[in-house]
Amino acid sequence: MQFVLLLILLMFIVRFVANSKLRAEAKAAVAIEAADHATLKQQLAEARLQALQAQVEPHFLFNTLAAVEHLIETDPPRAAKMQGNLIGYLRSVMPNLRKPDSTVGREVETCRHYLEILKVRMEDRLEVVIDVPPGLESASLPPLILQSLVENAIQHGLEPKAEGGQIKIKVEIADGHLVVIVADTGVGFTPKSSTSGGGLGLTNIRERLTAMFDKRGQLIITPNTPCGTQVRIELPYSVSDFPATKI
Repeated sequence: MQFVLLLILLMFIVRFVANSKLRAEAKAAVAIEAADHATLKQQLAEARLQALQAQVEPHFLFNTLAAVEHLIETDPPRAAKMQGNLIGYLRSVMPNLRKPDSTVGREVETCRHYLEILKVRMEDRLEVVIDVPPGLESASLPPLILQSLVENAIQHGLEPKAEGGQIKIKVEIADGHLVVIVADTGVGFTPKSSTSGGGLGLTNIRERLTAMFDKRGQLIITPNTPCGTQVRIELPYSVSDFPATKI
């Protein structure tokens, strides 16, 4: 009788262990599936980044070269200035085209050359302000995000405005997060831009931040004061292994 009871107890224990194992395996399978999904999202984000990097804004390059060619005939000093900034831009952006990470210093330097090229074209219609503390030059920042924000501000904010305006780049630390702000005094903020994510470029940035940092990375669009639009991105602060670029 004791043997039977012991056998029943052993069977109960074996069944309990087996069920626990099955539950554990099921949880592990769900965790693996979630990890694979996260990995897939990360790979998709990187693939999109590589596609973006491969483009290097060809229409921007072609337009700049065409402008240089025109200015050589009409205004050689301006042509030389634009050519110099184009060379500086390419020197900044080309070495990082296949790298998954960059720094605030590198990205701001690239945007500085980009904006100097546009200033030759837009002249007094474009004012640029850059506010980056020296200590944040080595902060890690995914490549091309800042330039995409700047391009969006120029294309949708300042170029449609007859008198142009100001674009401001500001970088700071808030609550352990790196905060990058691009504000313009262009044609302004609309509710539609908020609900739609501000266009394809900003939507891609938002998706990249989500894939790379989950809920710790976000993009926020708000009206600027007294006019225009402000786009703010927040991501975890870390220091990059790349050498810092002085701004």
